[in-house]
Amino acid sequence: MTETLFQNLPLLAVLFFGAAMLYASVGHGGASAYLAVMGLLGMAPEEMKPIALFLNIGVSSVALYSFCRAGHFDLTLFLPLAIASIPAAFLGGWLQTPQPVFKFILAAALITGAWRLLVAPVEGECGGRRASRLSLLMIGGAIGFLAGLVGIGGGIFLTPLLVIFRWAPAKVAAAVSAAFIAANSCSGIGGFMLKGGQIPGMAWALLPCVLAGAWLGARWGSGRAPVPALRRSLAVVLLVAAAKFVIV
Repeated sequence: MTETLFQNLPLLAVLFFGAAMLYASVGHGGASAYLAVMGLLGMAPEEMKPIALFLNIGVSSVALYSFCRAGHFDLTLFLPLAIASIPAAFLGGWLQTPQPVFKFILAAALITGAWRLLVAPVEGECGGRRASRLSLLMIGGAIGFLAGLVGIGGGIFLTPLLVIFRWAPAKVAAAVSAAFIAANSCSGIGGFMLKGGQIPGMAWALLPCVLAGAWLGARWGSGRAPVPALRRSLAVVLLVAAAKFVIV
């Protein structure tokens, strides 16, 4: 760990704790926020991605445990998404990082998703519709590829789709996204390590901070959080993720 990174460690610990708490409340791992913060601090991209993916696994796993324990997980919804996304994420991770124009397109899509979540009426706790297996396979593959390409878990794309299209209630969408993110992040970091990469020491130093934040956020999100508040939290997460694509 360089001297500069060591000096940034207390600031990163505080910011990552807050990000993990917010993201875990909606079943996410926080990679987009970690990347945005590290990018603003001028950290090298080769250090940023493995740190973000490693912490993503920890936070999304805590979120998955909390949402599963509360009875929100839907295995039949998750399996088609995971089957297509895991190999697609591995493939995306091997390709070159997308150009700035592509990142701005992704940022615009996330901003649109945040707007839809904020203005759309909340129609109870039920998803109301059932997605076809083919639709889930196609969406899982596309999101997995994007996730591997930009170095995130993919939940920022999956959760708003599940909620806006009414394929799952907000808390079920969070639980499925947590499992989806954990699987994709493991696939992405596996590809990174197969190419000879190593997990930076800073990731291990920050892990307790994000796990603590994740535990608090996931307990709120999977328990007493009302659906409107959860949707607003998700909208904030999407806007932070959009900022990441502009910054990094």
